[in-house]
Amino acid sequence: MFRLLDSKSLIRFRLALAGILFFGAAHVFPPGLAGQKNSARSPSQTVIEFYKAMRERRFREAFAMSIYQPAIEGLSQGDFEDLQPDFDKMAANIPEKIEITGEQITGNIATVMVKVPHGDDPEKATIEPVTLIRAGDAWLVGDEANQAIVKRAGKRFFLDARIEAHHGEVEELLKRALAVEVAYSQQHNGMFVDLPGLISAGLMPQDLAGTDSTGYRFHITVAKDGRTYVAGAEPARYGRTGKLSFWMDQTGSIKSADTGGNPISAPK
Repeated sequence: MFRLLDSKSLIRFRLALAGILFFGAAHVFPPGLAGQKNSARSPSQTVIEFYKAMRERRFREAFAMSIYQPAIEGLSQGDFEDLQPDFDKMAANIPEKIEITGEQITGNIATVMVKVPHGDDPEKATIEPVTLIRAGDAWLVGDEANQAIVKRAGKRFFLDARIEAHHGEVEELLKRALAVEVAYSQQHNGMFVDLPGLISAGLMPQDLAGTDSTGYRFHITVAKDGRTYVAGAEPARYGRTGKLSFWMDQTGSIKSADTGGNPISAPK
């Protein structure tokens, strides 16, 4: 299922960027659009070329057709390479073809209607709008409100958005750990287990054994009697993959703080 995200969803970087659709089924490109200059493209052609460039992993070219150009053009090569795995995940969700069902232009704002499938059932497809704004003689994917946000953040936009997304993901993973620890203890005479134990039991994702996917180091320390535990997570690279450290115990109390990447001490 696809969705368009509003400005409040900007931090969910791995899921989407504001105003951008992520596709999961094949649709149809109108013929003869490839290779046209941005200034000569209609709003519909811009949307099609944007997704085509994203899918082909021509990220700088794609973002140049959107309000995210200030965020991408200021990145150093090192920053770009750091973010590329996230961009690659976006590209993997875009099919070879999409279907445009309509276009409306009102002054400097355009709306392109895109068919959005829900699963594999074409009967459940819906039509979703993609907003574009005029910039000189070209059209850019995105809206003015989010363009202002991107301009203010500049090259930090993608980096900060990823950090915020990681913070949200870590908290959700800790909540999941809390739930599976409860389930585990109910089946093991009230005893809890450490993170490797949860992973080997298939109760937590294997990704948590490393930092590549989450950008965080997760750990669970179980007391000697097995009746209590403390879980924590710290950024693998402080200021790059996250800024907050997290702490949780078996009661479900979650604490977070910027400790420079160090673990949080148990609350007194």
